[in-house]
Amino acid sequence: MTRDGASGTGGVDPQQLWLVPSGPRRGRKPAFSRAAITAAAVAVADAEGLDAVTMRRVASEVGAGVMSLYSYAPDKETLLELMVDHVSGELPTTDAPTGDWRADLKAIAHLQRALMLRHPWLPGALAARRTLGPNALAFLERALAALRPTGLGGAAKLEVFAQLTAFVAGHISYEITQAAAARSPDRAAAEARYLTAVATDGHHPELAEALSAPGRSLTPEATFTRFLNRLVDGLGAE
Repeated sequence: MTRDGASGTGGVDPQQLWLVPSGPRRGRKPAFSRAAITAAAVAVADAEGLDAVTMRRVASEVGAGVMSLYSYAPDKETLLELMVDHVSGELPTTDAPTGDWRADLKAIAHLQRALMLRHPWLPGALAARRTLGPNALAFLERALAALRPTGLGGAAKLEVFAQLTAFVAGHISYEITQAAAARSPDRAAAEARYLTAVATDGHHPELAEALSAPGRSLTPEATFTRFLNRLVDGLGAE
């Protein structure tokens, strides 16, 4: 994106972003840092969503002129990369694998879910992310270590982690949408009445049978765990 948020053609250079020191190198010490700018952007996104994150808004939050931010984050695309890696630092990376790779993968997915629930903008941001910063790389390293007992090749391990992360991000987007719908009891009641009518119209016997089956726990945690178990327990082949 360009400075006004429009898409650019160059994209983010990961080596420049993560391996080159940021900010002015000469003159007096600046009153803020790239870390402070990133933290301010995350706070805005947590409270108001990604659309509220603009260079002007973040500059206001840190008490800086908008032009001075461009030494640290030249555009919103770069700022988004910084934000994703910043919150990825909340993920623990030092736990040693247990040797039970399926259990370890499930634990990793639950950590990702908790992170995305704390930062509901993150699933959408991951879809636009182009690079892996140091915090994301550290968590990837943990996941690859957990997958070592599988005997999978390197490319397959990377695919498994990508598949797991995509599942968690998609499910959290679904969770957030369902939670918003649940806050509207009239809508929920109308949907229930509709499904009941459809299931008893004689044209949807499979649906009628499915809806008549014994109920399961519908808490978000229980639902996520069931879906996750189906995914992870079916992994293992190249």
